[in-house]
Amino acid sequence: MAEIGIGIVGGGYMGKAHAVAFSAVGAVFDTHLRPRLEMVCASSDASAERYRSQFGFKRATAEWRYLVSDPAVEAVVIASPQETHRDIALAAFTLGKPVLCEKPLGASLEDSLAMDQAARDSGVANMVGFNYIRTPASQYARQLVAEGRIGDVTWFRGEHTEDFLADPNLPGGWRIRGQANGTMGDLAPHMINAARALIGPITSLCASVETVHPKRGDETVTNDDQAQMMCRFENGAQGHLFFSRTATGRKMGYAYEIHGTAGAIRFDQEDQNALWLYTMEGPEAERGFRKILTGPAHPDFLPFCQGPGHGTGYQDQIIIEAHDFLRAIETGKPVWPTFAEGLEVNRIVTAALDSSDRQAWVNVTDY
Repeated sequence: MAEIGIGIVGGGYMGKAHAVAFSAVGAVFDTHLRPRLEMVCASSDASAERYRSQFGFKRATAEWRYLVSDPAVEAVVIASPQETHRDIALAAFTLGKPVLCEKPLGASLEDSLAMDQAARDSGVANMVGFNYIRTPASQYARQLVAEGRIGDVTWFRGEHTEDFLADPNLPGGWRIRGQANGTMGDLAPHMINAARALIGPITSLCASVETVHPKRGDETVTNDDQAQMMCRFENGAQGHLFFSRTATGRKMGYAYEIHGTAGAIRFDQEDQNALWLYTMEGPEAERGFRKILTGPAHPDFLPFCQGPGHGTGYQDQIIIEAHDFLRAIETGKPVWPTFAEGLEVNRIVTAALDSSDRQAWVNVTDY
């Protein structure tokens, strides 16, 4: 076993998730590389020190450049606001340090293009934090589709819906400012990534993006609350995607339905340890969706638990992500999803925003 020093920029919601993941991943997966929580960076010395003490880092700083340049920090995790991603990633790649970046990759398509090129030029491990597609159930769904278990895919419906801003009386804070913090920047990338992972590249789309509550208190909302888009996949399948932060009653509505010529698949993240499978087999009177509870026979489940149906949770997705990142560093081989995937997701977000403005179908390759 060998140690590797981890530096995390950001100590909030995702910073904590990554700190916990890198603390646990060695024991869960018995990795050859064993992470050492070397340094955490936050917006002030006081908050950085608080995160250091709480999460178990050796050191703390309020300056991300100090973290990235420190020789003891051998890999960098970016869990800070979108507008900071580009500068941090480019600085790390210049020093030859692997980078795991939270989604969306960049605050703009221009940022993502620059980050992907820097990742390619550096030749070091790079990944984007699309964690939901890593549940054992969704990994198994990818496997079923790839194996042709439901035949040729003809239709995909996906959504990422939550209700944290459903109440128009709630203050918006930073979430209602700037396009990168809107639903198309925050929630949409996860389901776009899922659609690409499960079905393949999206070639064209027609989108409608809107702000449901234009004012929150005295503040004007400057980004979108919800969006939908029709799309066509490279393999000919049709699709519909919906994203919302005002979907009353939805807490973690990362859900999809896939129809094929020989069967269908359903999944809902609010019941993340179950996958529903329909196959056109047997007498018609006995056909129907059957519930598959995830267990050791499914991808990345066994390291957590030997009992089928016992389930994994949100934090486990981040631990799986940490394992994949360490594997990419150790083997020197890319592990999906790399920055290239983050770029393609951002390209689709850009195309969708333009499609909504133009009220027209657009080709993704034009962006």
